[in-house]
Amino acid sequence: MSVRARIAVLVAVLLVAVVGAGGYVWRERQSQAHSRATASVPTRTDLAAVRAQPHLVFRSTALGDGYGRVAAVPLSAPDGPRAFTPASCERVYATAAEAVCLSAERGVVTTYRAQLLDRDWQPQRDLPLTGVPSRARLSRDGSLVATTTFVFGDSYANPGQFSTRTVVSRSRAEVVGDLETFRLVVDGRTVTAADRNLWGVTFADDDRFYATAASGGKTWLVEGHLSTRQLTALRRDAECPSLSPDRTRIAFKKHGDLPPGRWRLAVYDLATGAETLLAETRSVDDQVEWLDDEQVVYGLARQSQGTASSDVWRVAADGSGSPRVLVPDAWSPAVVR
Repeated sequence: MSVRARIAVLVAVLLVAVVGAGGYVWRERQSQAHSRATASVPTRTDLAAVRAQPHLVFRSTALGDGYGRVAAVPLSAPDGPRAFTPASCERVYATAAEAVCLSAERGVVTTYRAQLLDRDWQPQRDLPLTGVPSRARLSRDGSLVATTTFVFGDSYANPGQFSTRTVVSRSRAEVVGDLETFRLVVDGRTVTAADRNLWGVTFADDDRFYATAASGGKTWLVEGHLSTRQLTALRRDAECPSLSPDRTRIAFKKHGDLPPGRWRLAVYDLATGAETLLAETRSVDDQVEWLDDEQVVYGLARQSQGTASSDVWRVAADGSGSPRVLVPDAWSPAVVR
């Protein structure tokens, strides 16, 4: 090929690249303009007043400038105007005093961060993070925080094909423990398999907690103690537990005989061992939250509508009734009283 021909080819390639980049920028601007134009969620500016009463904290998924930001609504009017905080999180969990925020900075290389936020939603300190953020929980008094990340893989859908790391820390001090190092006991035997995974912590007090353990394609609800660094299996087929306010029941998701990557919500009675399937029959991939002793709430994506949004739903914890939307255009709910 002659020098002239080579120059012509190079110019053509550069023109294609410039046109393509220009088209990408135009599409991005059009998309952003569309998002701003379609924003319709009602808002309020009195965040302090909302936080002074029982309220729900969540990640807003309404299209517009507030997409991905943490918001709050009174429990007395959950579907009403929402007050936005300055924080943006992929997943959030909060108490009256602080919050834990798992966030992503997307670019050529996406980076992740886990942070503890103060009452003003400002960062206090970074939390241990070794992979892609997945789950986060605070104890009720805010003294303990647990974070779960994917070390590799990106889904719970295929147990044995992912690896997690779950770390419990004092909210204002040191790491208490990596659950991967705790002793796991199932049916009286210690499980030492290399494919052990732990995730989905829910705290009972400053020592006792519940979580999910997995190995060999099986999952268990486990009870753990920070003082003894031991996890003991209570039952099979239970993931992402959430302890009820009265500490008598655990809401969780189970596979049962469903296809991989699908779950059914249920409640487990700690005293009797009885299991109650909830009226929500759609697959829920979330660590549910208790609205009160009678109802649970959870995020559910609007996959069937082809949108990037989701809603927070509620359903009775005794298996009765039917699911109802609690907060539209929302995700990652946390009840704060």
